[in-house]
Amino acid sequence: MAQSLLFLTGTRADFGKLEPLAVAARDSGFDVTFFITGMHMLDRYGRTKLEVHRMPGVTKHEFLNQRPGDPQDIVLAKTVTGFSDYITEARPDLVVVHGDRIEALAGALVAATNYIPCAHIEGGEVSGTIDEIYRHCNTKLASHHFVSSEDAKRRAMAMGEPNSAIHVIGSPELDFHAGTSGVTLDEVKARYDITFDNFGLVTFHPVTSEQATMGAQAQSLFDALEASGRNFVVIAPNNDPGSEDIFSVLNQLPSERFRQFPSMRFNHFSELMKNAACMIGNSSAGVREAPFLGLPSLDIGTRQTNRAQSGSVFSCAAEDRAAIDTFLATEWGHRHTPHTGFGEGRAAGKFVETLQDANFWTQGLQKAFHDIG
Repeated sequence: MAQSLLFLTGTRADFGKLEPLAVAARDSGFDVTFFITGMHMLDRYGRTKLEVHRMPGVTKHEFLNQRPGDPQDIVLAKTVTGFSDYITEARPDLVVVHGDRIEALAGALVAATNYIPCAHIEGGEVSGTIDEIYRHCNTKLASHHFVSSEDAKRRAMAMGEPNSAIHVIGSPELDFHAGTSGVTLDEVKARYDITFDNFGLVTFHPVTSEQATMGAQAQSLFDALEASGRNFVVIAPNNDPGSEDIFSVLNQLPSERFRQFPSMRFNHFSELMKNAACMIGNSSAGVREAPFLGLPSLDIGTRQTNRAQSGSVFSCAAEDRAAIDTFLATEWGHRHTPHTGFGEGRAAGKFVETLQDANFWTQGLQKAFHDIG
């Protein structure tokens, strides 16, 4: 019988990273299931569960883990309960979680307490907010680690994880961007009614530790973008605390120059990135996918602190109008040499190759701290 893999996805962002791995595992004979929860289930964020349901040949299970306004600790508690109930019945051979979201923390915790192997994707990275704390917690809870770089591997080892349990595969979402999107720019523009040819991409998420200032930060950023006279495609923020204040700012923007969407099909978004003039905001896409595509990006604020490692990534505070204006004037439409520090688009193959090694499945679940140096 094929080994069963249970992928936990709570957002459009983590699904974009898990999908290439799941497809490769499915095509290699593994039994793949997605536990769908989080933002995927909410109308306001585009009901992106539909994107997961489009994947053929895998099982899907939905769980509503929150109501609008729920604090993160309540979301964590609900997800732990729901995921625990599900794996009691499903008993997967491996739970797969990604990154630093609250749903991933719930999944890693449930897997650890039920002695089910857990693979954590993209551990060992830094960002500077509470998300980084969640990410490092997931590293300690997980039994297996699939990281994006040698630097990430070094950090996981600094947290006591053994070298044998850490596999450097690169960032999985780059697999998708490395190939053709399957749609043309004209098809994307027609589907989403984008009428302008020259545009930047913007995604500005809340920082949970800066809730009180998120509205002011968003106002400063979008005031600068509006004053530039340029056109932008805006993807709505995630549902972290502080998002309501950002939405209040977005609702005031002129629709003829700011096309806004709660979400977008991943391949359509990839095609937009490949044709955009720049990317602005604090999404991980700006410091990971954008450099891989040679797209200049302006990282706003603290959400991605210390993650940028490319000459095409610039940083400033939301209130720094001069820096934003300079970026738009000098980087708009400029292409950089693609950055491959987080992989070359072959993560899924490396992931499956590791799963096909019999030694992967014989690793014990009793963890011990491995000192380095």
